[in-house]
Amino acid sequence: MSRSNHKAVGITLGDPAGIGAEVTAKALAQPSVRGAARFTIIGDEGLFHKYFPVRYKNCTFIDVGCLRAGDFTIGRPSRATGKASLAYLQTAIDLLKREQLSALVTAPVCKEAIGKTMPSFHGHTEFLADAFGARRDVGMMFVSGPLRVLLVTRHIPLQQVSRAITTELVFRAVRSTDAALKKYFHLKSPLIGVCGLNPHAGEGGTLGREEIRYIIPAIKRARAEGLKVEGPFPADTIFYPQNSQRFDALLAMYHDQGLIPVKTLYSRELVNLTIGLPFARTSPAHGTAFDIAGQNRADASSMIEAIKLAVKLTE
Repeated sequence: MSRSNHKAVGITLGDPAGIGAEVTAKALAQPSVRGAARFTIIGDEGLFHKYFPVRYKNCTFIDVGCLRAGDFTIGRPSRATGKASLAYLQTAIDLLKREQLSALVTAPVCKEAIGKTMPSFHGHTEFLADAFGARRDVGMMFVSGPLRVLLVTRHIPLQQVSRAITTELVFRAVRSTDAALKKYFHLKSPLIGVCGLNPHAGEGGTLGREEIRYIIPAIKRARAEGLKVEGPFPADTIFYPQNSQRFDALLAMYHDQGLIPVKTLYSRELVNLTIGLPFARTSPAHGTAFDIAGQNRADASSMIEAIKLAVKLTE
């Protein structure tokens, strides 16, 4: 990795009771990661003091000032930690809008803790999309080496997925994926594979008709606009490496359909990339891990890859 000449890459430390600060500190402790860019780390002084005994020259630390000693317990999310993690994110948004950051890396937050202050919060993706007016085209793409998986629907209950699937939604997901592959990964003519919703991709309508009603028409519309897309494929076989490797990206219809196989195959190196925003936003593909927080047991591999990808996408 070469040093970036761009503005600083922002890193929010996530829920203070979780492992966000720990994995960020471990990642930046590696000279090859830290030396790739300038970084602005957004959190509270107490977290900096605990996890960053060395203040690196190319790292700026912004103390949001939400928490004092005794305000929270590591490993135990609360209203206070949820409010703090939301303040870190809002600070990053303000810096992005003032064009002081080139990209954003977000450590994990706890939706339940944030929900005690903001019940409408469904995740980083939706919050950032609203902040930058990108709700229609934003998407979650999970990246690990050559495999990229985009979710057509995201953080909604499973029972709502079928009602949420429409031809327009699937088509926009294909189009956004194609645009992201060209913009971020410099692929001139990417090939996209689309999963079906039902077992065996509906088996010609005998196991469900969403493929016939919505998914196939979306694929035909995308092809008519010159996009290279194939499917729908049964989700229980398309993720086999010998099947997935010929595609530049796969589209999964719902959260667990895409994330169970990709996390099983590539959990340590997996990165969540938000597409459709006016900047690159990445995050590690794991949660807050409250059960091991503060014990120096957290694996920083995914955070390392998230930082590397954010830097790469701003070069």
